Amino acid sequence: MNQLTTWKKPFFALYFGQSFSLLSSSAVQFSIIWWITIETGSALALTIASVAGLLPQAIIGLFAGVWIDRFNRKKIIILADGIVAASSLLLGILFFLGIRSLTLVYVVLFVRALGETFHKPALQALIPQIVPQDELTKAGGFGQMINTACTMLGPMLGALLMSITNLQWIMLLDVLGAFLAIVTLTTIKTPQLNSNRTGKIYVFQDMKQGILAIKSNKALLRLSIPMLISTIVFVPLGILLPLMVRNYFFGSAWHNGLIQTLFSLGMLIAAMLISVFGGFKKHFLMISLFTSLLGLTSIIAGLIPANLLWLFCILVFLMGSTGSGFNIPFTAYIQNSIPPQNLGKVLSLITSVMSFAAPIGMFIAGPIAETMGVNNWMVISGILMIVVGIISYVSTKEFDIKLDREDMIYED
Repeated sequence: MNQLTTWKKPFFALYFGQSFSLLSSSAVQFSIIWWITIETGSALALTIASVAGLLPQAIIGLFAGVWIDRFNRKKIIILADGIVAASSLLLGILFFLGIRSLTLVYVVLFVRALGETFHKPALQALIPQIVPQDELTKAGGFGQMINTACTMLGPMLGALLMSITNLQWIMLLDVLGAFLAIVTLTTIKTPQLNSNRTGKIYVFQDMKQGILAIKSNKALLRLSIPMLISTIVFVPLGILLPLMVRNYFFGSAWHNGLIQTLFSLGMLIAAMLISVFGGFKKHFLMISLFTSLLGLTSIIAGLIPANLLWLFCILVFLMGSTGSGFNIPFTAYIQNSIPPQNLGKVLSLITSVMSFAAPIGMFIAGPIAETMGVNNWMVISGILMIVVGIISYVSTKEFDIKLDREDMIYED
């Protein structure tokens, strides 16, 4: 595939437009969840909302890559943004008319998650059509930086808007963000893939191609299991931080907000550094090292005395930064090593598997943290992450040597 010689202009234009959509979606998502919390005060209601947001990615995501690889990825992103905006507009109009149904809110959350199911892998699959292979890690760092910034600022914007206006007006923000993202994306020219986008679609046959693409990539296959375990362990760490603040350090809501901000800030700064310097030349060493460093910070965070909340704040910042340190090169390797005609399928399959891993991690971590304490779970998870990092390096270090010798790493 021919790469654009001047990739920075379309790439930065792409993320400039997407930042509007990402920020507005993050603010609206926070506002919807907060509205459910205020209206119901029910943990069950929030659980249903979480399931509504998880199901599309976990189930439909398995098939999304088939369409992403068959059709124009730019159009898929535009369509996904449009569907999310339309659902937000519908909810806003109904709220203006006085129709406020919790079931309707669940449906909108499901539709928004459905759009995200196609949007995220389509965007990741589009990037290698713009960015040269040796710049993908830097590009991934910048993309992660924008995502993290929007994730960090979105709830703050949502909280501000909820304090001065109603949910129906906030839903219109999503429409504006999607509109700006779509307009910007239509101005960006991307090279066409030399793949078969015509003829009848055989979903399961195309899915099989994605599975075979993963199986034929020995390095990705060896790395997938450690990354899956890392996801199972890493996701509960972030979710259980509020319990650590409240139950172990006896902190307040203000302390919890500070911890959440520092975690996102660590991810943001790490992504920024990777976008500037490109990270390690040896991707697998970088993935393994940062996985182990995350484990080390988690162990220390679980062992420190309850009067050292300031030290826990520093460790949480480091946990966020090490999370980006293994996630970004992992995505960059997938973009670099999977042929373009299968990239969407592979990204969707891996994202769906990781989506299943998150609740599995919570089912494991929740009871352990409940019976043994969140601090002890942090120690246990830290040990697991170090073991995973070591296993990951031992099983993949030979492929780092291969990457030193070859620029192109598609495997047949």
